[in-house]
Amino acid sequence: MSSDSISQKHTAGSTLIWLAYTLFFFIEPILRPSRNLWLGTVAFFTLFLIVFLIYTHTTSETTRRWMIAATFAIGLACFPWNAGASTFFIYTAAFLPFSIPSVSLVLAFFGVEILGIVTETYLIHGMHWENAAFASFLLGIIGGGNIFFAQQRRADCKLRAAQEENVALAALAERERIARDLHDVLGHTLSVIVLKAELAGRLIDRDPQRAASEIAEVERTARTALAEVREAIGGYRARGLVAEIEAARRTLDAAGVTLQCDAMPSTNTSLRANEETVLALALREAVTNIVRHARATTCTLRFHMEDGQHRLTVADNGEHPATREGNGLRGMRERVEALGGRVLLDRTTGTRLLIALPAHAEGSAG
Repeated sequence: MSSDSISQKHTAGSTLIWLAYTLFFFIEPILRPSRNLWLGTVAFFTLFLIVFLIYTHTTSETTRRWMIAATFAIGLACFPWNAGASTFFIYTAAFLPFSIPSVSLVLAFFGVEILGIVTETYLIHGMHWENAAFASFLLGIIGGGNIFFAQQRRADCKLRAAQEENVALAALAERERIARDLHDVLGHTLSVIVLKAELAGRLIDRDPQRAASEIAEVERTARTALAEVREAIGGYRARGLVAEIEAARRTLDAAGVTLQCDAMPSTNTSLRANEETVLALALREAVTNIVRHARATTCTLRFHMEDGQHRLTVADNGEHPATREGNGLRGMRERVEALGGRVLLDRTTGTRLLIALPAHAEGSAG
């Protein structure tokens, strides 16, 4: 994800909100009105508005950086006669982290900007040091905060890209595996059916008894093929939870979350297809919530049998917002309860999600 796309997301839809900061630029002429002060304020505000609109609408990262430099220059030009021009330094500090990916380079620019403000205050007689100190303080605070938000946004973009790539690769791998398995299951059997059907067609007039025997063999072979297809499909479902755990590992790893598996489902686990589907969907929803909301660093997954129940526990050390139950959790609860199970959610320390299903639950996966 390029810094250009980051900046575009940062500026899109927020132009009017950002322009609210320019109100500080008009405090000085309001408090001590004069014709020249108002003319200068309006002229430089108009110039800044042009620069700002170019910044928010251009797709060129180079042009955007030049507009940031122009904003800082406007601030330096106005600061000696209008202390409210410190607002332009805020714009500079706010935009730089989203335009330049390197944190160290952004901090270096902040240092250059503060040095410029201090130097101007020293060289121009009549400027107040408290204004320079306040402007430098705002630059550091706003800029430091936006460094964090810019890096977080870049991390989110990388995570989404990794998730999309994982989904695409998993879908491709699954299609290839299904194609291989179905070819192995049906290739030979269907060839036998075709040959025996052709033979029965040739024998139907000359040897009806043998033709009937061949037709009966075709029926038996077709039934065998049908059973093999059902077995293959059942096998895909039986491996669904294991595949979902591996997908969860890749997704969490892309988000910087370490997955620890205390226990894994084995191939002889007595899970029915609908039970495994419900557990796999619950795991997917839990991982999605961790990635989107938790800010966690570790996630613990445990699948085991206890008190005649299949139990899936997903716990993380993050901080989930205490909000009302969303569609994802509500759908999870409905599917689990349809199988006679229960969902427990504990947010005392981190978040702990427990899904318990009776070992021989009846019902559909909803």
